[in-house]
Amino acid sequence: MLTTVQIRALKPATRPFKVPDSDGLFLLVQPTGALLWRFRYKVLGVERKMSLGTFPDVSLKDARKKRDELRGEIVDGIDPVEEKRQRRIKDELAAATTFAVVAEEFIQKMEREGKSPATVKKARWFLELLDGIAKRPIAAITPHELLDVLKRVERRGHHETALRLRSFAGRVFRYGFATLRVDRNPADILRGALTVPRVKHHAAIVEPLKVGELLRAIEDYSGRPETRFALRLAPHVFLRPGELRQGKWNEIDFADKVWRIPAERMKMKQAHTVPLSRQSLYLLQELRSLSRPSEFLFPALHTTKRSICENTLNIALRRLGYEHDQMTSHGFRATASTLLNECGLWHPDAIERALAHGESDKVRAAYHRGAHWAERVKMAQWWSDYLDQLRAGGKVINGKFRKRA
Repeated sequence: MLTTVQIRALKPATRPFKVPDSDGLFLLVQPTGALLWRFRYKVLGVERKMSLGTFPDVSLKDARKKRDELRGEIVDGIDPVEEKRQRRIKDELAAATTFAVVAEEFIQKMEREGKSPATVKKARWFLELLDGIAKRPIAAITPHELLDVLKRVERRGHHETALRLRSFAGRVFRYGFATLRVDRNPADILRGALTVPRVKHHAAIVEPLKVGELLRAIEDYSGRPETRFALRLAPHVFLRPGELRQGKWNEIDFADKVWRIPAERMKMKQAHTVPLSRQSLYLLQELRSLSRPSEFLFPALHTTKRSICENTLNIALRRLGYEHDQMTSHGFRATASTLLNECGLWHPDAIERALAHGESDKVRAAYHRGAHWAERVKMAQWWSDYLDQLRAGGKVINGKFRKRA
């Protein structure tokens, strides 16, 4: 067996040579004078060698300790060289499997599943905001790291964005867990750690006389024809702004007097059919005769390959003198919901279906789609007639509030 004094007295030769210690441990003396610890062992009759470091960085005592540990692994049926190789591969894979890599896979999965371009675009924006952890191996990210990124966003006053970021990060971690790249979800631990902002409802005009004033102002709008027609149509069809502005001509059925919107364009991811009143059909026919060739009802100014942008209608309302705390493009839905419910003429479920509010119970949802269709058709025409009365300064209908079972 070697001693430290003997090791320090070793002199290099023109060729490497071995100096044995015991139980497979030996020193490889290089011509440069470097002293390399090696451990020799056999697995299934095959000789293997493993590096244990250099002397004096690894002392004689430490080299023997490492050797004894490896001999214990061999007794347990573990090949130290193969174990080290697998560990290296795993570490390299973990280092390459960053949060950004997994997030990008998750976003591509969203695209394959038919998520809307707007949803995918927002997901990529969230990934940009998470640049503080994007290049980190996803399995190594701690709750503290994620919280630090989220708190930086929150400190800038973007409370809602911080909450959405945590939610997006949580979905990426869950996808990483499902694909065996991570064994925990740091975002779940952070539930309740962020400030929850007060819910702000979309500003809307719900007083009938003021609704009439708004409709008259829209008729006098002097901007682009596409914007004016979108503003004129919005009060009649109860659609969300994105569903309205991205409408396509192939969704309009003039013969059946309906607007069929596919599931991928709806917020609740359920196909939605809108009964069209005479007024809505007239507006669409007039728009078709005036518009440029495009698949969109309301093409953008500089290209017909996309629709008007999300802020166009709100900007138009500002031009008409309505501030953001008075009326928004989304507010047309609140106007219809409020006045239709207050008049007491229509079943609340029919109004909810007209607004395309999702029903979690699929059987109930299917029933309501059929049970209230006839009522929705009548309600659409009644509502358009009532809007015409309000625009003309006519009679305001007071609520009857009939009793319901």
